[in-house]
Amino acid sequence: MTEKIIEMFGKAQIPVSKEQAEQFFTLYGFLTEYNKNVNLTAITEFSEVVEKHFIDSVLPFTMLEIPRGASVIDVGTGAGFPSLPLLIMRPDLQITLCDSLQKRCAYLELACGKIGVQAKIIHSRAEDLGRKMREKFDVSTARAVAAMPILTEYCLPFVKVGGIFAALKSVNEDIHAAENAVKMLGGKLEKTEDYKLPNGDDRRLAVVRKISATPTKYPRNSANIAKKPL
Repeated sequence: MTEKIIEMFGKAQIPVSKEQAEQFFTLYGFLTEYNKNVNLTAITEFSEVVEKHFIDSVLPFTMLEIPRGASVIDVGTGAGFPSLPLLIMRPDLQITLCDSLQKRCAYLELACGKIGVQAKIIHSRAEDLGRKMREKFDVSTARAVAAMPILTEYCLPFVKVGGIFAALKSVNEDIHAAENAVKMLGGKLEKTEDYKLPNGDDRRLAVVRKISATPTKYPRNSANIAKKPL
């Protein structure tokens, strides 16, 4: 199976060592076994997990220049995507995983141990943590958490001035709908890039650069964020 993982990543032009492939295979086995008791993902077939979770988590970050040792927060990480695959490929990164469900955090702690990576795992709602850890990270990221205007309010407050918010999105979403939120929160939409997974699935990467401090009244509580997006 490790050879298959190397082959599949190769189709995405991502070189993977045998050791990294073994880490991915270990993660696949642990994810699918744990998923029998705790609902983490609806995707469990081997090739689909590799494609739609592992490659889908790593590929967009090949389009970004993230310095060695950079601090990264994965907001609403769920089963650990994109952060766990990213850590396998970039163990130099200082990654924090934030999730609102304790049972997922428990899984993430165990998963990190299984694949031999280090991460800080915090059980918290994103808006609560965003007030406590304002502008502490070089990069914030999220995958399939919420619509872009809402997601921006959750994620951009974490980012240092000069850092980026990298949103992993569907091509069906209008990224420009978040322009007002981006501006109000101290950001600037730097680029959007559409790409495909090796299986042909379309994806979109949106990169927001933090150009000024986020006003202290943001992020608001989740009810206001959902009811009145910026």
